This record gives sequence, C-alpha cells and structure tokens, in this order.
Amino acid sequence: MNNEKKTEEFYNKLRSQLYDTALWPSEYLYKFIVVTDDAKIAKVEALFDNLGAVINTIESKNGKYTSVSINVRMDSPETVIEKYKEVAEKIEGVISL
Repeated sequence: MNNEKKTEEFYNKLRSQLYDTALWPSEYLYKFIVVTDDAKIAKVEALFDNLGAVINTIESKNGKYTSVSINVRMDSPETVIEKYKEVAEKIEGVISL
C-alpha cells in the first residue's frame, strides 16, 4: 500500500473518531515533534497565529528534538485535518502525534 493511501486512511479514521468523541466546535490538542531548530518551531507556531492557540514547547533530554503542543478551538474535524495537512506540507520533517 502506498503512503498516500495510508495517509488518507489515517485521516478518514481520525475524522470518524473526532465526530464520535466530541461536539463541534471543540478544543483540540495538536502535538508535533520537530528537530530543535528555532526557525522550524516558529513556523509551527506561526501556522496557529490568530487562532487563540495556547502553545507549549518542551525540548527533549538531549536537546535534539522539541515537542510542540498546541491547544486550540477548532470548528470541525475537517478543520483539524486541514491544519494537520498544512503543517505536514509546510514544515519538513515534522512528526504529528
């Protein structure tokens, strides 16, 4: 199975779970892992500007990676998934959790 198909299956499953577990609009917690690089962390944060997001970062013990947690009110599961796709498209090497 190719990666694109796996990715779409993942998003379809996520969409279904989000509809089943929350009333929308709702708070959603994004978690990303990026190589510790101020520019990459700033890019992640910038994608959530003007959304009223609460953003926390924690550097790994060895300092190589940074966890970026973003709590933000989203309108629907569709907007949650669109934001995941935007982050993956615009920031090289980001890991979405």
